Amino acid sequence: MKTVIIRSNRRVEIIEEEIPKANENFVVVKVHTSPMCTEFYHYRDGTEALCPGHEAAGEVVEIARPGSVKVGDRVVVMPQYPCGICKLCKSGDYIHCENVVDPFKICSCTTGRATYSQYIIKQDWLLIPIPESMSYDNASMACCGLGASFGAVNLLDIKSSETVLITGLGPVGLGAIINCISRGARVIGIARNPWRAKLALDLGAEVVLDPNNADCIRHIRKFTGGSGADKSIECSGGELYQLLCIDGTRRKGQVAFVGESKSLKVKVSDDLIRKGLTIHGSWHWNLNDTKQIMDTIANSNDLIGKLVTHKFALSEAEDAFKLQISGKCGKVLLHPWSCS
Repeated sequence: MKTVIIRSNRRVEIIEEEIPKANENFVVVKVHTSPMCTEFYHYRDGTEALCPGHEAAGEVVEIARPGSVKVGDRVVVMPQYPCGICKLCKSGDYIHCENVVDPFKICSCTTGRATYSQYIIKQDWLLIPIPESMSYDNASMACCGLGASFGAVNLLDIKSSETVLITGLGPVGLGAIINCISRGARVIGIARNPWRAKLALDLGAEVVLDPNNADCIRHIRKFTGGSGADKSIECSGGELYQLLCIDGTRRKGQVAFVGESKSLKVKVSDDLIRKGLTIHGSWHWNLNDTKQIMDTIANSNDLIGKLVTHKFALSEAEDAFKLQISGKCGKVLLHPWSCS
């Protein structure tokens, strides 16, 4: 099988590897669509990535024993390799599992973890059925398209009467717009990138503000009748955006952090105690919400058509990385079996 790897000094290679084998509850999935995510940072920074990609949509092609899927099933492949037996896994919050397993050890192989590849191995219970009428591309939005912010939207319990501030309008933040619009909420976006600001407006954001504008908070308050956003979703991981979420949310409001970052100075007295903010950390979504996210995807075809701006064959991975670095794209998809 063919797999993309990123060498140091910004070199991309397509290598040949052995197809992994199914064992126990691990099955082999032929990858039809891999939504591209933060792996392009390795290319940008000249660091090595020998197992790029973490989510996909594809077809089950081999099983080792009867289970929750069969050969021929069309499925979305969820991230990580959780244990499946701890309290977090059993509750659907598998993403927070602290007892991850080694698929290579279980399947006696050294391939099959990357999704920028033609095949992957995954536990059968982490495979979500794709409705017959849904394409692999759209189904893959349950991963890092809509999926990255879907858990946050549920944690915040966003309603149609509310205004949501979304900071950082990369593919994750753009997907958050669709999740909020699907619930009838009004959206304020924050982004530096003019290309993505325009796309955010096309997706339904009512206004997009530049975080470098000294009057940004004043504009947020004016748009919300003076109080600030009801709820906020932070998708960038940048400190300026994070602080805008905290400052731009009304008293007794809620903020969900989705974008990865390190430390952040929060004023405990002013921001948390006196303002009464509730702050959530959100990493993916609970498996019990599978039907809900698939319904959201099914009902958002037109918006997803705008969100997904580019598609590449595996051999074009380097071009895809360069495009992502430019910022002139929405969600980018990789098709491992397409010809360039």
